Amino acid sequence: MNLPQLTDWLPTTQKEMKLRGWDEVDVVLFSGDAYVDHPSFGAAVVGRLLEAEGLRVAIVPQPNWRDDLRDFKKMGRPRLFFAISAGCMDSMVNKYTANRRLRSEDAYTPDGRHDMRPERATITYSRIVRELYPEVPIILGGIEASLRRLTHYDYWQEELQKCILCESGADLITYGMGEKPLTDLCQRLREAGIKQLSRPALRQLVADMPQTVVLYNKVEEIPDGIGQKDIVLHPHEECLRDKRKQAENFRHIEEESNKYHAQRIIQRVDGRYTVVNPPYPPMSQEELDHSFDLPYTRLPHPKYKGKRIPAFDMIKFSVNLHRGCFGGCAFCTISAHQGKFIVSRSKESILREVEAITRMPDFKGYLSDLGGPSANMYAMRGNDLTLCEQCKRPSCIHPKVCPNLNTDHRPLLDIYQSVDALPQIKKSFIGSGVRYDLLLHQSKDEAINRAAREYTRELITHHVSGRLKVAPEHTSPRVLDLMRKPSFEQFYEFKRIFDRINKEEGLNQQIVPYFISSHPGCTEEDMAELATITKSLDFHLEQVQDFTPTPMTVSTETWYTGLHPYTLQPVFSAKSPQEKLAQRMFFFWYKPEERSKITSALRRMNRPDLIGRLYPAPMGKTEWKKRK
Repeated sequence: MNLPQLTDWLPTTQKEMKLRGWDEVDVVLFSGDAYVDHPSFGAAVVGRLLEAEGLRVAIVPQPNWRDDLRDFKKMGRPRLFFAISAGCMDSMVNKYTANRRLRSEDAYTPDGRHDMRPERATITYSRIVRELYPEVPIILGGIEASLRRLTHYDYWQEELQKCILCESGADLITYGMGEKPLTDLCQRLREAGIKQLSRPALRQLVADMPQTVVLYNKVEEIPDGIGQKDIVLHPHEECLRDKRKQAENFRHIEEESNKYHAQRIIQRVDGRYTVVNPPYPPMSQEELDHSFDLPYTRLPHPKYKGKRIPAFDMIKFSVNLHRGCFGGCAFCTISAHQGKFIVSRSKESILREVEAITRMPDFKGYLSDLGGPSANMYAMRGNDLTLCEQCKRPSCIHPKVCPNLNTDHRPLLDIYQSVDALPQIKKSFIGSGVRYDLLLHQSKDEAINRAAREYTRELITHHVSGRLKVAPEHTSPRVLDLMRKPSFEQFYEFKRIFDRINKEEGLNQQIVPYFISSHPGCTEEDMAELATITKSLDFHLEQVQDFTPTPMTVSTETWYTGLHPYTLQPVFSAKSPQEKLAQRMFFFWYKPEERSKITSALRRMNRPDLIGRLYPAPMGKTEWKKRK
């Protein structure tokens, strides 16, 4: 493999611009992440896509916002616009734990440094750029802006926040995955013959453009006014006074995010109007292939030579097979950002990427992941698309699998087997989470059921790196229902299959379950029962976390408002640090330092039976002899 030259990356400095022979750029992209030129990093995807549309793009990764702001000035005024993203994660989730403590490492920063991006990076960067370049359009993207496009609860400020356009001074949000809106914007710029874009010209250009958010000063400015088909939310100020109205709003927001043909959403805030145009239809396979086939170097920029970027280390030998997730988990933001409709890459595009990985100098023959948001949803979609176009369910598999959903695992099996047949591949692992409810689902088509069984065996025997991660999340039926997760009985069934196949194949592999405490609806007693159930399965839990309220999830809205947005019925949530710790300690019943606290809590709950199950009394000599 020929080593890439500096000009193979998008320029990050004036010197690199000059190497390309450029005097100016069309777009300057600011990102809260280090610049890794790889399709798993949003800034790289946006930059490469705009490059493919014929634009000159520069990237300024992790600009210094504390000094004389030279990073914000060094690329000069772009001909068209500034693009701003906080990075691959919400900057607040990136910086703080569920207990609002600073994280010790930022996975998207060289050497994991945790001080290289500001809180609320999108707003911070945008305000600086607006001050320096008041006439240049600013377009926001990425998950932070996408999920803060309307009134939302901010866990770190403990209050409702306005649409991020209000605080940032930016002109536009392109929400969700950025390929289609940015491609459309470039086409409109070409058709209009615009050489230098102004803020008023941008607003006019995108007035009817899908998947965008614009803030209008008065109702008369809204394109076509407010129509009967528009969904008009309760104003921000009313949501501040009445949590029920915020809960009512969220149901509309989630449903429109997951519809094939959505309505425009309008919300008044501070006398102005946030207008959210409906999303584009899902990308085609050709469009997704194009995004992944762009000329990425697949490496961090040379400026980071000798430094470790943890997130890159995790994904450099992995391949993303598809976009979207129809699981609809109540605490997850994937469907809000990527949508619930699965868009899958072609087999040819996947194999091209695998072959590119095999040419990397430090590749040893092992792929860390052939996956996606959920590993085994590749190529799954509705059998009758016209039914999908009328649907507004947030999940295709909860409370039960939709009868219109094609759950055939054969296309994915073909991908696995084709990748493993390449001579340079020794083994491919599945590091993404697997939906075992899809594996256990009984279709009316017996061929699909056979494929699910074959996939399960293939997965367990050939693609597990000693430990298979799955996410039952809880054991309580009530909590699981609020989470939109399947019954724990299905986990029991999957574990039996996993253990049986391991025994038959002579393997010694583990199943590693993920669990969440303090989710809305979860009580101390639920956690105590979770502890006894997982103990009976011989688990000493490792992969656990407290629920963290993040913008634009039904769990967050339930946690904040105390009401479930779909039923408007009250739901208890553990909120204080003491309540959350009281739940979390049950994960670690096996630690000696937790025993006295747990037994005291169980006595207070009047559950001495659980004490006996967690900490059975040692047998006396007589009892031991009897059992012997």
